[in-house]
Amino acid sequence: MTPSTTVRSPLRLYGRDDELATLEKLLALLRRGDGSALVLAAPPGLGRTALLRAAAEAHRDRGSVLYATAAPAERAVPCSGLGALLGVGPAGASPGAPPTGVTPDALAGRLREFAARGPLLVCVDDAHAWDAASRAALAFAARGPGAGSRIAFLLSAADGTAFAGLPTLHLAPLDEGAASALLDRLAAGTEGLDPVVRAELLREAGGNPRLLAGLTGCLTPDQLAGRTPLPWPLPGGEAVLAAHAERLDDLPDRTRTLLLLAAAAQEHEPEGAGADALLLLRAGTRIGLPRAFLDRALIDGTGFGGLLQRAGSRVHFAHRLAARAVLHHAPWARRRAAHELLATLLAETGDRGAVDDSRARDVPGFPEARTARTTALPLAALVQRACAASGPDAALAAGLEAAAVAPSSHAARAAALARAALLSTGPALRAARFAAAAEQARLAGNPPLARALLARTGPRSADAAPADPATTPGVAVTDPAPGLAPYVDGMLALRSGPVADAHEVLLAAAALLAPHDHRRALDALLGAAEAAWAAGDALGYLDAMKRLARTPADETLEHYRAGMSAVLEGRTAEGHARLRRCLAPGGDPGDPAALLRAGVAALVLGDIAVACRAGARALAAVRTRGPDTLLPQALEHLAYAELRAGRHAGARAHALEGLHAARRTGQPNSSAHLHAVLALAASVEGPAEVCDAHGDAAMAEAGPHGLVQAVTLATWARARADLAAGRPGEAAARLAPLIKAGPGRGHFATRTLAVPCWVEAAVLDGRLPEESRALHAAVDEFAFWAARAADPGAPAQLARCRALLAPADEADARYSEALARHEEAGGDFERARTHLLYGQWLRRRRRTREARRPLRDALVGFQRCSARAWAERAAGELRAAGEPAGARTDLAGDPLAALTPQQQRIARCVAEGATNREVALRLSLSPRTVDHHLRNVFAALSIRSRTELARLLSP
Repeated sequence: MTPSTTVRSPLRLYGRDDELATLEKLLALLRRGDGSALVLAAPPGLGRTALLRAAAEAHRDRGSVLYATAAPAERAVPCSGLGALLGVGPAGASPGAPPTGVTPDALAGRLREFAARGPLLVCVDDAHAWDAASRAALAFAARGPGAGSRIAFLLSAADGTAFAGLPTLHLAPLDEGAASALLDRLAAGTEGLDPVVRAELLREAGGNPRLLAGLTGCLTPDQLAGRTPLPWPLPGGEAVLAAHAERLDDLPDRTRTLLLLAAAAQEHEPEGAGADALLLLRAGTRIGLPRAFLDRALIDGTGFGGLLQRAGSRVHFAHRLAARAVLHHAPWARRRAAHELLATLLAETGDRGAVDDSRARDVPGFPEARTARTTALPLAALVQRACAASGPDAALAAGLEAAAVAPSSHAARAAALARAALLSTGPALRAARFAAAAEQARLAGNPPLARALLARTGPRSADAAPADPATTPGVAVTDPAPGLAPYVDGMLALRSGPVADAHEVLLAAAALLAPHDHRRALDALLGAAEAAWAAGDALGYLDAMKRLARTPADETLEHYRAGMSAVLEGRTAEGHARLRRCLAPGGDPGDPAALLRAGVAALVLGDIAVACRAGARALAAVRTRGPDTLLPQALEHLAYAELRAGRHAGARAHALEGLHAARRTGQPNSSAHLHAVLALAASVEGPAEVCDAHGDAAMAEAGPHGLVQAVTLATWARARADLAAGRPGEAAARLAPLIKAGPGRGHFATRTLAVPCWVEAAVLDGRLPEESRALHAAVDEFAFWAARAADPGAPAQLARCRALLAPADEADARYSEALARHEEAGGDFERARTHLLYGQWLRRRRRTREARRPLRDALVGFQRCSARAWAERAAGELRAAGEPAGARTDLAGDPLAALTPQQQRIARCVAEGATNREVALRLSLSPRTVDHHLRNVFAALSIRSRTELARLLSP
């Protein structure tokens, strides 16, 4: 007799590599004779059964397996259950039935008999469902194995409480990558899985593989491909919800009632917000639940069987699917009664979110009597009443839509409009309301919900036609807005998808919206222009701006459009004149979008101070007025302006806040730009590792989505960090493709800013002879920009570039001119860089005494703006110029402390892997001089090779 009875799973286990590795360790210990136990704890659907089967399959050929389950009827796995094995199961019980009346000693003794035949793996699925005595016997046996034992226990349970004290591995939901891979496997036979449908399935499943399989299996090929709208709610999750609800039947009736009220109360709350404990307390009191029970449950946070958790004034379900399971399990009559009760209580709390009756009566076809009744309710009460509706209700849907225009959060409006869509009687109006709900979800910073709502609007290629009032009496007729769905889709792509796609979708949406929705048509064209700008597509940007000219706009916006177009077309003077007229936005002075455009105009003009003020005002407007989705852009614009102004610490603080906001609101494209800004800040402040990390993050997010501007900024930042570390060759190699003519050229609006860095890197690396033509052409382009910009630092940087390229008899005067320009412009960092280059130039010509003063000024300037890596470079140059020992930086703990300053510099370069020639280029020495110093370094440090030197200086 061989009790090994497992079945191979037809699907691989996605996203469970760590868990499988843990199981392999358990089996390896068992094969060595060291028994152990492990509990796999997870809510239904997360794959604990699949992991048990995988472990049993892996052990089958190396020993014996006993596999028992508490619910054999639901398993297609032939198994020898422990009850059958011991012969104590109830009469007629199947092999997998839970044993009853099993003593711990009897169980342990019988298992030892099986272990005598070889290493024994005992797998018990759904062990939490066994009776208390059997669980106790099983736990006793599982605690017994140890060194020298030939038995291992692998148990699965809904949570770890049933087997407290045993090692427990809690399974988490699948991450997005694993869930996406599983979805590809499940939809393998489908002709193209629509991206919006994919996002909705992943969002709805929440990383639960069984639920994902159920949802996918219930959709038609046309629904999966996005050719027909998705149903709401998605079917296919019934089995998982029923499994989650199994525990409810064992709870007292009053606990089940309160859980139902908590689940129903979440229907009008933003996703993840939980339920208001005070509302539940009032609801429980109203229906006569004992006050002591309510206090214990809602104030002390006990009495829910572990299903609910208290957090401040809110209560949350412990698992994402638990609330849906409670609603799914309750009879419809009880669900409806719960919603009606909550609607009544919310109506009694006040009229926040209520709609003015006179406004509602203006809606055609809406019965006045019903208007007076519904619009007097708060928006939350209307949502609860809608949840209680048993079918389509045109009047209630119109009331919800009307209420959604009142002052309330975007999340609340999205919930109201989604409910209105569900209650709508016609497909056109339903699609329009789902699209409107998606727009509100986007503005609330919830892209996954916005995409889920978009999936209900039907194919993205065309919107439904407007409803006809003559054929739909009693309906609050709002224009279903052809173009609204692609508009929302394009705006989502602008922040989280390929910007080339966003550009095309928004242009198409603008054409659809233009005849009937002027405001959104303008926003779509501005979004298309922004997408082209981010992609470095100057022609696409100009095309969007030309289309904007055909759509009437306010005077300030027209100046912005004409000015930006003129600048890109080379009519700089005309463009600048126009842009100066939109630095103070007209119309609403607190409009965040207008203030952000003013900041962009100021940056194009080079008026950095105005750009900083506009960015600060735009941020204040977004914080006070919203929407949340605009916060990352406001912080990004302000941080970039502060970088240009030399306020690196402020830029870093604002960019970090923006990065958190972008992650919270699901905007990876904004994250890429903010990582680039943080890389630029770190290229000044250091350390180099931080600059590299942010640069890599920016590249990783920007590359797939075509964000050329972010790539250009991140590359510039990495090159500037290379310069700070004394690696001009690497810096020149990074920057040359961005600035020189060719297919890999950088962003049209930002590559010019990196010209001074490229000139510096190329000259210091000794590339001037071979790159002379390209360098002079880049400087000419920079001069053209500097002559037309108001940036006070540009003339100084231009003079520095010309000093670097000038012959020896002219360079001194050019450096003096650059320093004089810096005195007029201010800015510690750029002035210190010019001092550093001038000091290097003087030292290279053996004018070491003269070199010390600019190098000392460079060191002080870098220290003042916290440019640590640059300060170290300046200090090294100062030591090489013979600065007295008292001025040297602290070298405590430095293995090179005994060397001269020049020897230290050479040693560090060699330890980084540089050849003698490369060191000579970096330090403006001859290769023979480097070789001489390097031999002295080896002698002083008692080492014999470059490898030993690198090992000595490794961190």
